[in-house]
Amino acid sequence: MPKTLYYTATSIDGFIADADNSLDWLFEVSGEDEDFPAFIAGVGAFAMGATTYEWIIEHEKPLDNPEKWQEWYGDRPCWVFTHRDLPAIPGAALTFVSGDVRPVHAAMVRAAGDRDIWLVGGGELVGAFADAGLLDEIRLGVAPVTLGAGAPLLPRRLTSSRLALTGVEQAGPFAVLTYRVSGGQRLTTPSRPGPRPR
Repeated sequence: MPKTLYYTATSIDGFIADADNSLDWLFEVSGEDEDFPAFIAGVGAFAMGATTYEWIIEHEKPLDNPEKWQEWYGDRPCWVFTHRDLPAIPGAALTFVSGDVRPVHAAMVRAAGDRDIWLVGGGELVGAFADAGLLDEIRLGVAPVTLGAGAPLLPRRLTSSRLALTGVEQAGPFAVLTYRVSGGQRLTTPSRPGPRPR
């Protein structure tokens, strides 16, 4: 059964970026994410917030080298949640959206077919999906780092009654923890126009 999942790296103390919105702490951890090729093969559509997208634009330069995006994500459709105009990466299957996550999720489900939906981040965007009862799984690569402050992993209160640990493994220096998310009420998708493509 296809899932909507949040798969991300986090510090031990629960941050996905430091106080300067940097990921340098993550790249200092030695060891490749050997599970990513198998993971992305099971993904049919994905979404990210504006801050994540802008970080990719700034640090990975896909506007100058659009083949990078294709190497990472292939032709999978991506929805970017934003309240401002952002540049589109040439050749990437991007849709820029804002507002309610429910109609976007419905479009992603149709696009993904029998594959999973990946919520790349950040935490506030994933929280909106959780609020709507549209988050099925959280998969964390916990890095051997503490940051003290920064962008929180998931700024929502999800109690143990909603989270069930379903997997624990070691991937190099990372502890990979998988939780099933349950108990969220799936809200009805409102009838309104869908997201605007770009």
